[in-house]
Amino acid sequence: MDGKGWNTWGEGAAFGLENGMAVIPYALLKYYRKLNLTGSEAMLLIHLLSFRQVEGIDFPSLEELQAVTGRSIPVIAGELQKLMKEGFISIDGDNDELRDIHYERYNFSGLYAKLGAYLAEIAQTANPQEKPARTGNEPGSRAAAHHSGAPAPEGGYGRPAAPAGQDAEESRSLFSIFEKEFGRPLSPMECESISSWVDEDRYPEELILLALKESVFAGKVHFRYIDRILLEWARNRVKNAQDVKAYSQKFRGGGR
Repeated sequence: MDGKGWNTWGEGAAFGLENGMAVIPYALLKYYRKLNLTGSEAMLLIHLLSFRQVEGIDFPSLEELQAVTGRSIPVIAGELQKLMKEGFISIDGDNDELRDIHYERYNFSGLYAKLGAYLAEIAQTANPQEKPARTGNEPGSRAAAHHSGAPAPEGGYGRPAAPAGQDAEESRSLFSIFEKEFGRPLSPMECESISSWVDEDRYPEELILLALKESVFAGKVHFRYIDRILLEWARNRVKNAQDVKAYSQKFRGGGR
């Protein structure tokens, strides 16, 4: 290619860049570490924003995210779980009545609230005479954790709060086991269900795997059935493998 050809190519590339730009909050690029985000988590947020703005995809699949990040699906699922747990993103569901379609989209209001709170904190430090009122959306506040759906540290299904990071490791292990049983990658909604069982309902990992096993034996390997099993066990105070065995024997024996 001669010089004129390269100039034409450059003009075309410039046109493509001009028509495919994503608007990323500079505060995210500058302060993501202050919000306790890793570089890969911040990059994942940037990709989610870019999918929406440039490609019109409000809810990219794990495979689409894998294609742009180059990381494995369990790792991406774990990062999405953390971002949802800590209130940076959430998932909104809606129905298109005309086409009879249910769809989901990522909601970034939590991210913007945290960035705004941190910028306000910086402004307060620069001008200490003006103290903005606390809104509860500050990073690390209990109100922010409640708003995001994250569980309180204490209570929940009869087990103590797990050390930081332990729940995330449990969920990543569960993601891999579920994907193996389902024979396919999990959707973001399915990953959120597992995260909710671990983080909000505080179900032990052993109990979740036993519910998965029950669904496989019953030939009903889907999340709604597994969730119904866990709810039934919770109502009957079934908390471990021994309780499951006793409950199953009682159920099959007609309660005798």
